Amino acid sequence: MKKIRKVPAFTLNEMLLVLAIIGILLLLAIPSFMPLISKTKAQEAKIQLKHIANLQTQYRYLNSKYSMEFNEIDFEVPRTVNNGGTANYHYEMLAASTASFKVRAEAIVDFDGDGIFNVWEIDENGNPKEVIKD
Repeated sequence: MKKIRKVPAFTLNEMLLVLAIIGILLLLAIPSFMPLISKTKAQEAKIQLKHIANLQTQYRYLNSKYSMEFNEIDFEVPRTVNNGGTANYHYEMLAASTASFKVRAEAIVDFDGDGIFNVWEIDENGNPKEVIKD
């Protein structure tokens, strides 16, 4: 007759208790991380707006004016998450003249669920400004 050897292990109750404790800790920690998540998502807008400003500057050196069209400055507007892409912002050219331009990036996703959508703008100075903070 074979001896059945007992293997040391955790019981189902012990595992469920540990998972419940981890879940409670996560629920307590997530609200404190929401501002960091919003700041990280805003980096997309700042990077794209700086890229657009650089393209506008190059276009102005060649044509002595800023452009109102993304196609003219060779900027491909990224596809948004609503259209099967990965971009969280919608970009639009607000104004362009011989001396200035203004471009806006408006969030299409409410990052922290408060109903306020993040908006960034950039002009010929090349510094992105947060117009509406999420």
